[in-house]
Amino acid sequence: MPDSFPGPFEIETPEGAEGWQEMYNYSSMFSPGRREEEESMFWFQDGVHWPNVLTPWDATFFEFGIASLSQYNTRHLQVPPANGIAFRILNGYGYLTPIPADPATIEERVANFTERAGHYFMNWNDLYDNWMVKIRDLVGELEALNFDPLPEIEDVDEVVKSGSGLGTGYKLLDSYHRLVSMCLKLWNYHFEFLNLGYAAYLDFFMFCKTAFPNIPDQAIAKMVAGVDVDLFRPDDELKRLARKAVESGVAEAFAAGDVEATCQILKGSSEGQAWIASFEESAEPWFNFSTGSGFYHHDKIWIENVEVPFEFIRNYIDKVQAGEDLNRPVEAIRAERDRVVAEYTELLGSPEDKEAFEGKLGLARVVFPYVENHNFYVEHWSHSVIWRKMRGLGETFVKEGFWAEADDIFYLKRTEVEDALWDYYNSWATPETPAGPGYWPPIIEKRKSICEALSKWKPTPALGTPPEVITEPFTVMLWGITSESVNSWLGGGDAAEGELRGMAASPGVVEGVARVIFSPDQIGEIQDGEILVAPLTAPSWAPIFGKIQATVTDTGGMMSHAAIVCREYGLPAVTGTGFATTNLTTGQRIRVDGTNGTVTVLD
Repeated sequence: MPDSFPGPFEIETPEGAEGWQEMYNYSSMFSPGRREEEESMFWFQDGVHWPNVLTPWDATFFEFGIASLSQYNTRHLQVPPANGIAFRILNGYGYLTPIPADPATIEERVANFTERAGHYFMNWNDLYDNWMVKIRDLVGELEALNFDPLPEIEDVDEVVKSGSGLGTGYKLLDSYHRLVSMCLKLWNYHFEFLNLGYAAYLDFFMFCKTAFPNIPDQAIAKMVAGVDVDLFRPDDELKRLARKAVESGVAEAFAAGDVEATCQILKGSSEGQAWIASFEESAEPWFNFSTGSGFYHHDKIWIENVEVPFEFIRNYIDKVQAGEDLNRPVEAIRAERDRVVAEYTELLGSPEDKEAFEGKLGLARVVFPYVENHNFYVEHWSHSVIWRKMRGLGETFVKEGFWAEADDIFYLKRTEVEDALWDYYNSWATPETPAGPGYWPPIIEKRKSICEALSKWKPTPALGTPPEVITEPFTVMLWGITSESVNSWLGGGDAAEGELRGMAASPGVVEGVARVIFSPDQIGEIQDGEILVAPLTAPSWAPIFGKIQATVTDTGGMMSHAAIVCREYGLPAVTGTGFATTNLTTGQRIRVDGTNGTVTVLD
């Protein structure tokens, strides 16, 4: 078995994808000028957040996100052992590597981190309340952006007689500059609390590992379970609407099959009209929810594709009518949480240890909800608005003949959109024929072809020589990358005697039929009682957790979304298997042991 992966400069360009480098910022790619440094690092493909090919504009969130994470580690908080995370794009896929801090600076960093993080921990609730105001204000600013086509002549009162001295052309360019600026602000906000949330959990985690050397990772995770987070709110709204449909006597309308037919029936009665009004109340903001990670423009968003929430509601209606309980088993999970806490508290010898244990656990519980909550406000709600605004701008370019479809704008880099806007503005001001209609269509078509070729390439899971032992805690807890998983990758992922190993992410053992899916579009295929096998899961998949028995994913660690949600729903889960979707097939009977992190093929 090899002991290393190919180096980043050994990877060949897939056939048909020649020139892919033109789609991305030069600094986001591996480059000859820093080859020696890049080849000395171990990189992994981030399948948890960016499992698919990045179109040029979509790469904006990859770049803004990881850079913002890094600045908080390195420049804001000075997390003692960790600088930021370096990122690169190779053949259209995102690769990451954590950058450790210089050991000689640790002592100084500890002092800085204690002061800076301590301020947040001591004032968490007030600062978090302020964060909620900031994020909602930012969404409001994004919603207010206007990308309408430029007028034939400026409004006499608004532009001329007002003395503003600024026309709609300036405002159009300024609106795009502001959108890009607000994207970066959004990602700065994202990491204002997230690294601290992980740090508090990690501090509690490490204390437990020291105090209880044999404690399973799951037992530690159980002690912060039973949280009430906004990320579950969209699913809760679906359940509320299903109950309302049954209670108000309009449930039969959902048997019509499609949204339009259902709505026509609902509009025919006052109860149905009330239900529609109730749906609209839930939709803003809770259905600004992507069917994927929220990082790709092509992921469906509930509020724009209402057939998605309607289908979930129809399934919930069936369960309500069958007398099933739709609620998550919160009380049972909290009872188990309290039992585990009491069990380990008894093992502590001194009052000082018990006080430290209670303090660290208390802080972890206070900050932990943010670890999931931010996901709705940033990756889903805010990103949904940004994708809509970008489509609006894309539609304006369509009207001016620059390209054929609104979504073609996502095949331009963010700086190229600025170039196209300048072309549009300048040709409007003169007026003359813009260069864009003759310039952009062949570039867009070429890039679509490149992206299609790249999507057929299976990205190498890692690059370079892995360390002897992977200990970087976020890499292990969030991405599920361990020495064991890396060895599995090096071995090609062959399941030993019908068994896969991964992270023991949520406890329990079940046997059932596998349902392997690769995208949100396949969710409708899942049948009651099956075991979900997927590359990863998204928050908006929550409604299917009431149908399945367990979850198995290719990517993700103990703190990945799939792991956290399965624990909150009381479902066994094995994450970070690497090759579950390759080695398992729909219809196979499998055993999922979420307590020990194994998946066994039974037939």
